[in-house]
Amino acid sequence: MNENSKRPSDPLAAIAPGLFVLLWSTGFIGSKMGAPYAEPFTFLLIRFVIVTALLALTAFLMRAPWPTSPAFVGRIALAGLLVHGVYLGGVFAAISAGLGAGIAALVTGLQPLLTAVLAGPILGERVRPKQWAGLLLGLLGVILVVADKVHPGSAGFEGLPWAFGAVIGISLGTLYQKRHCSGMDLRTGAVVQYASAGLAMLAMSMALETREVVWSGEFIFALAWLCLVLSVGAITLLYRMIRAGAAAKVASFFYLVPPATALIAYFLFGETLSTLALIGMGVVAAGVALANRA
Repeated sequence: MNENSKRPSDPLAAIAPGLFVLLWSTGFIGSKMGAPYAEPFTFLLIRFVIVTALLALTAFLMRAPWPTSPAFVGRIALAGLLVHGVYLGGVFAAISAGLGAGIAALVTGLQPLLTAVLAGPILGERVRPKQWAGLLLGLLGVILVVADKVHPGSAGFEGLPWAFGAVIGISLGTLYQKRHCSGMDLRTGAVVQYASAGLAMLAMSMALETREVVWSGEFIFALAWLCLVLSVGAITLLYRMIRAGAAAKVASFFYLVPPATALIAYFLFGETLSTLALIGMGVVAAGVALANRA
């Protein structure tokens, strides 16, 4: 028996993908709840300030190591700007511009494919033919899931540039994170990343928004949920998966987010689930399974 086989396996590894999808899917619900009470960049600025403060306190109490190299700090900050600032800023701005949920899901559904395309030249990862088949099957499933929600006449297409920017941001951000930031401590690294994203949201809110906030119970609940469950829980799981697995495989789990969001909306808001959407959920599951078993 070799030395590695004696090491205990990570008990979180088996459940991390499913837990990540569940938590990430609730982000759309939280965003929908909080959107009427604050402009998108202002909303994110408040969120990032709270998360930065919480994580800084946690890192201090746990005596977590801080990055000492200015170059490494810069790389961590850039990854955070892409994953948190560009992605979330783009998604929130697209929703605020009136982009329909179905169109938004279709655009963000391009992220696993874009990540797979870029994984080769950036990381040197080889995406096998069966993985490509799984990724394409997953995209087909997403199309079926959101088909009933695509209404071109009221889609708010002015939000499309923000949505495409979000997809590019998280695709480049996750790849950059894996290549340049895999050695960072997840606690102190997250402080640097959210601080970087917060500065970007401050600049955007100062330039484009009034920064007015209506402090309601629903807004506070949405803010607390997004801070703790998404910005701490889901992002930590995502980074753990990026560190442990191939980028294309990790990205394939994002295909499961639209089906999971549809199920949550069905149970919480009474939204309908068509037969086509149910078939699409099965197709997505098959595509993700194929991409991860290839």
